[in-house]
Amino acid sequence: MKREESLFGNIDWTLFIVFAVMVLIGIANVYSAAYNPKAPFLFDFSQKYGKQIMWVGFSTFLGLLVFLIDASIYRKFAIPIYLFCLVLLVIVLFMPPVNGARAWLGIGSMGIQPAEFAKIGTAIALASYISSINVKQQTVNTVIVANIILFIPVVLILLQPDAGTFVVFTSFLFVMYREGITYDPIVLHLVNLIPGVRFKKTWVGSHFIPILFVVIFLSIITLLMSNNTITFSFLPGIIIPGFFGVIGTLFVMSISSYFILRFFVAKRDRRRITMIVILGFVLSSLISSVVNFGFQGLRKHQKDRIELFLGLREDPDGEDYNRNRAMAAVGSGGFFGKGYSNASVASVESNHVPESETDFIFCPWAEEWGFVGSLTLTLLFMFMLFRIIQIAERQKATFNRVYAYCVAMILFYHYAVNIGMNIGFAPVIGIPLPFFSYGGSSMMSFSVMIYILLKLDSQRGDFLG
Repeated sequence: MKREESLFGNIDWTLFIVFAVMVLIGIANVYSAAYNPKAPFLFDFSQKYGKQIMWVGFSTFLGLLVFLIDASIYRKFAIPIYLFCLVLLVIVLFMPPVNGARAWLGIGSMGIQPAEFAKIGTAIALASYISSINVKQQTVNTVIVANIILFIPVVLILLQPDAGTFVVFTSFLFVMYREGITYDPIVLHLVNLIPGVRFKKTWVGSHFIPILFVVIFLSIITLLMSNNTITFSFLPGIIIPGFFGVIGTLFVMSISSYFILRFFVAKRDRRRITMIVILGFVLSSLISSVVNFGFQGLRKHQKDRIELFLGLREDPDGEDYNRNRAMAAVGSGGFFGKGYSNASVASVESNHVPESETDFIFCPWAEEWGFVGSLTLTLLFMFMLFRIIQIAERQKATFNRVYAYCVAMILFYHYAVNIGMNIGFAPVIGIPLPFFSYGGSSMMSFSVMIYILLKLDSQRGDFLG
C-alpha cells in the first residue's frame, strides 16, 4: 500500500541542496567565464550566461513534472523510454554535421544532444531488466540481453562519432558488475565448445572488469615505454617494453602485488589475482603492438590526442594547445586564486583557453579560486557521489538501486575525465563538467537524472523488485 504524503514530503533534502548549490555555483562560474562587458546583465538571454539560466529554469520545470509523476512509471515504461532515446540517436545520424560530428538535433536556432538523454534511457532500461531477472541463476541469454541494452546505444554514439559519450557509457559495465551480471555463462559456453573440455564453473567471466582495468593500466605503461622495445622473431608483431622497462615494471608489480595479496586478498583468491596480472601484462603487450602498428580504426586527431597524452610527442602550440593552455590556467591560480572574475589565462579577453565555458569550465574556476577552490569543488562532488551511494544502498527495490548506481557512475566518469582533461591527466575527448559546463542538453540531462533519483527515493517503500 502506498503512503499518503505530500509532493515533496520524503525528498532527500541533503542531495537536493548539494545539487542546487552546485547549479548556482555553476551559473556564477559561467557568468565569469563568458562575461561580456557590453551585456553585463545576468539575465541577458542573448549571452551564454543568460541562456544557461534559461536552461536551469527549464530543467527545474522538468523536475517539477518528474515529481508530479508516480515513480513506478519509469519501470513500467522503461522500454518505451529506451526505444525513444534510440530513435533520437538514429535520427541525429541524418542531421548536418557540427564540428565533424552528427550529434546535434536542431530545434529552430537551438539544438539538443540525444546522446545526453540516452544515458538516462539506458540507465532506466538496465535497471528494469536487472530487476526482472535472478542474477544468481544467470544464463547466456540473460547476459547477452543485458549487454545488448548497452551495446546498441554505444554503436549509434560511435557512428556520430562521439568518443566522450562512448567513454561515459562504459560506466554501466561497473553497475552490471556491482549487481552480479558476469560473463561466466558466456565463457563457460565457449570453453565447453572445445571437444573433450567440460567445465562447470570459471572465474574469468566474473573477474572481467578487474582484468579489463589491469589490461588498460598495463597497456598505458607499455605505450609509454614503446620507444624502447624488444621484439622477438618467434613472436612476429609482438612488442614488449624494453629491458629497463620490463625490469622496472615487473619490480613495481611484484612489490605491489605482494602487499595487496598479503594484506587485502584472501588466500583462495591470490592465485586468481596473480593470473589476472599475468594475463593483463600479456594482453597489454598485444594491445600496444596493435597501437604501434598504426592505431588501426582511429581517426588522425584521435591518434594525435593519444600520442600527446602519453607524451610520445609534443605539440604545445598545435594539437595539444587546448590541454597545454588549460594546465597553464589551472596552475596560474596558485593556492588561493586570483579572485572572482579576475582570471587572465582563462578569460574571454585573452582567449588562451578555447571553450573555457564548456569542456574547460574548470580552468576559470581553478584560476579564480586556486587550489583551495579546486579542493572545495572536488569535495563537493565527492560528497554528492557519496550521498547517491548511500541512497542506492537504502533502496528496497532493485530497480531503484541499479538506477542510483548508474547515476553515481555517470557523474563520477564526467567529473574524473573532465577534471583530468583540464589538468593533463586525461586526453581531451569533450566531456562536460556536471552542473558547471555551459550547455542545455547536459544541464537538462544531469538535472532530470537527479530529479528522477530523488523521486524514486521518495517512494522507495511503495514497490519492490
